[in-house]
Amino acid sequence: MQRRLSLHSFMLCAVAFAGLAQAQTPEEFFPGRLMFSPEEEALYMQRYEKAQVRRTADEIYVDREAMAGADDWAPLPAAADAERTISAQALDAAERYAEINNSNAFIVWRNGRIERETYFGGHTRTSPINSFSLAKQVTAFAIGRALMLNNIASLDQPVADFVTEWQGDPWREKILVRHLLDMRAGFYPQVPPQGPTDLISRTFLHPRHDEIIVAEYPVIDEPGTRYEYNNAAGDMVAVLIERATSRRYAEFVSTEIWQKIGAMGGAVWVNRPGGTAHSGCCMLAPAENFLRLAIAMLRDGDWEGERLLPEGYVEEMITPTRENPYFGLSIWVAGRYSERRGFANPDRGMPEILHAEPYLAADLYLFDGNANQVVYVVPSQGLVILRTGLAPPRDETTEWDNSVLPNLIMRGIVRDQRPSAPQR
Repeated sequence: MQRRLSLHSFMLCAVAFAGLAQAQTPEEFFPGRLMFSPEEEALYMQRYEKAQVRRTADEIYVDREAMAGADDWAPLPAAADAERTISAQALDAAERYAEINNSNAFIVWRNGRIERETYFGGHTRTSPINSFSLAKQVTAFAIGRALMLNNIASLDQPVADFVTEWQGDPWREKILVRHLLDMRAGFYPQVPPQGPTDLISRTFLHPRHDEIIVAEYPVIDEPGTRYEYNNAAGDMVAVLIERATSRRYAEFVSTEIWQKIGAMGGAVWVNRPGGTAHSGCCMLAPAENFLRLAIAMLRDGDWEGERLLPEGYVEEMITPTRENPYFGLSIWVAGRYSERRGFANPDRGMPEILHAEPYLAADLYLFDGNANQVVYVVPSQGLVILRTGLAPPRDETTEWDNSVLPNLIMRGIVRDQRPSAPQR
């Protein structure tokens, strides 16, 4: 029986790689604090207190908004024996690695066919999984879709065109749409929460978390000048989408993403009934949904002949910034080989994820979320690999290695092997 993750653990995990502020707190940058109705403040405290006693996320964050899937959903095609391009030995070894690392889903797709699809711990193809920060890749796709529909003019449009509260603020009005995706909005970094009055706790648990981010979340660097990972930027995407499109975030994702790619439905956590979605972290959907999202990216935003993203947008998504050479628009890229790398700005000295060897394909990019939710995309090999689940076990001799799954699979290609320049 799989362990359920407590919300307290989830909050700590969500910030585990984000680093501690350098002896500064949000209050030093922005000492004001919004207060809402006594009922809403009481609800916030109930959530906070439950988090302290290790209640599960499902027990605390019960408010969700449904996302409808495609009416005609059907499983992705599976490869027949004669169509398989990856050896059974390689697939077995990769599946075993996923299994011993607390996975709930493992899928390998190549050349339009699934070559291995396995679920663990009672999960099935239709079981919803907790996206963690795979939700951030959904936000990047949602922004691309809004660009395609002309709801947003460009990645370089100021967010203040829609979040008008930011107009007149010398730094907030410089935050561009792209900055919410590439983590260069200048926002205060994600840090472990220090108590019920802490801004990080309030922006995650409060029934008005969106208003707190808009009005109070500190901007401590000039936008575009520094990379700092935080959930506030991801959660601001729901605010932006809703104001730019005049549609609910859940409905927009349902109609413009899941249904367009033939995916199943799901749900997204909202801060209160009828409130705002936590777009940066908290989506429930079957693992296959995220596989389909990666396939759509591999196809340059096209799905069955319909262009879902503007031409060139996928290239923007996988182009890193000068401030972080491993991160584009919510997408992680191979970049130059480093044995360890993490989510936080490297100068914070926080734990980083092991890459024991270079990726065998330099064009690899990936979705990567807390607890090692990973979706690897290798364009040169027409390959997508997904692993979702709980956090892998870690002790003095064992830890998750981000290079194992893609390299096992690529070494196991026995048919239609294509040239791939290795990561250097």
